[in-house]
Amino acid sequence: MAREAPYLEVADDLRRRIERGEWLPGARLPSRARLAVEYDVGRNVTQRAVDLLIIEELLVGRAGSGTFVREPRERRRLVRSVGRDVNAAMLAGTDIIELGRSSISLARSKVAPAPADIARRLRVAEGDLCMRTRYEFLADRRTAQLGMSWEPVAVTGGSSVHMPEMGQLQGLSVVERMRIIGVTVQSAKETLRPGRANRLEAARLSLNPGDLVTHIERTFYDSDGRPVETADFTVPDVRYEIVYEIGTPQD
Repeated sequence: MAREAPYLEVADDLRRRIERGEWLPGARLPSRARLAVEYDVGRNVTQRAVDLLIIEELLVGRAGSGTFVREPRERRRLVRSVGRDVNAAMLAGTDIIELGRSSISLARSKVAPAPADIARRLRVAEGDLCMRTRYEFLADRRTAQLGMSWEPVAVTGGSSVHMPEMGQLQGLSVVERMRIIGVTVQSAKETLRPGRANRLEAARLSLNPGDLVTHIERTFYDSDGRPVETADFTVPDVRYEIVYEIGTPQD
């Protein structure tokens, strides 16, 4: 009988060692080079073995940090509200996420020209200045989802809400901030698309490249139908199911 490929033998043994509890969830595995010495094989063999266990979602690789035993995750609910009164339904902010012990967001804002796709969504000219804000939404000190929003400088420029997450404005929703400058957000449109995490997204979300994610494209419109903000969010599918709560008209 033909001998099993060496990398499969190494993968089988690593799997057994993990199942026995030699490395607990979250533990860092030895380097590929060290495993190669331990198993008396080439580094390419341990690389293929580890890659196989990553594909099986037993391990997770983190750029610059190493390879870790994947922690079992309960898939949580990401609730997005849709009601007749968008001001009431969305006052809580971007999402209502059952995130566990704590949740905060990191935000970095700067003025940037609108690329073609953002200009189309905001109905402005390509290159028009916008306030671009990158978000990292944290849960239990880990990045839970990513976001990037764009607001036309023509709408907020020179106002007290120009910087979305500065000072007393931190934590306010788009609806609340726009109301401060006399803009009534009347409606919102969201589009969901399945996708695969690229290397940057995977590194920031502690995923493997190619893991399933959901991309959410959202645009807010004022009472005249003018887009006043558009944003993109990346949500790890393995951690969150997206649930919509849809209100019904009341007499």
